[in-house]
Amino acid sequence: QVQLVESGGRLVQAGGSLRLSCVASGRTFSSYDMGWFRQAPGKERKFAAGINWSGGQTYYGDSVKGRFTISRDNARNTVYLQMNSLEPEDTAVYYCAARAAGGLTPAIGLYRYWGQGTQVTVSS
Repeated sequence: QVQLVESGGRLVQAGGSLRLSCVASGRTFSSYDMGWFRQAPGKERKFAAGINWSGGQTYYGDSVKGRFTISRDNARNTVYLQMNSLEPEDTAVYYCAARAAGGLTPAIGLYRYWGQGTQVTVSS
């Protein structure tokens, strides 16, 4: 069982930056691949970024590639999402998710554990 708690979301102006954090409970954090997903109002939840259990592999959705960076600190049971050059289209609730290590995937259905989400709002 893994519990995930996101933080760091807030209102920011377009062009600005934010860093989201997700802290996981439990002692086996390093055995999980992690992902960040986002859900804009009235839209489906979509994959943003993923990182494998060791941090050695990352994967990004096309809409965030080159602007967002995912990283993790296994000693702190934490995964981060650094978001730069934010655009109004990035406004969404951002969710952290975990799955047993098995290769990076954007498939939402393969992530077993989810946080409650943190709101990011980008003003124009």
